[in-house]
Amino acid sequence: MKAIAYYQTCIGRVCIGETDGAITDLVFRELALGPEDRREETPLLRQAAQQLDEYLLGRRQQFDLPLAPHGTPFQLRVWQALCGIPYGETISYKQLAERVGSPRGYRAVGLANNRNPISIFIPCHRVIGSDGGLVGYGGG
Repeated sequence: MKAIAYYQTCIGRVCIGETDGAITDLVFRELALGPEDRREETPLLRQAAQQLDEYLLGRRQQFDLPLAPHGTPFQLRVWQALCGIPYGETISYKQLAERVGSPRGYRAVGLANNRNPISIFIPCHRVIGSDGGLVGYGGG
């Protein structure tokens, strides 16, 4: 069963989802609810929203939240590697592909980055093109 709550932030309205005591979603759109899911603010969702606000206001550089994204084993490796990119730094898709052991798989890495279900908390925004530009951003 998933609990979701919507929050207004300085970058717009976000939806944060939780399942079994871990954050599973942070998206900039409506989330479809399954038959057992509910729209309910939990203590963890409140904490996640507070940490998000602190981050967006420049008062936090790291998150202290349990995360449980759902994806393929490759996507999970990419998302874990994203969490290792320090605050204030960026890397290219090629560098990220090398970090996950797939040096020629930068397109697959880009697709996994685009499918990140927990944006910001899993910092997909820290990955840029090899020319230093934003490419493939899917967050809206």
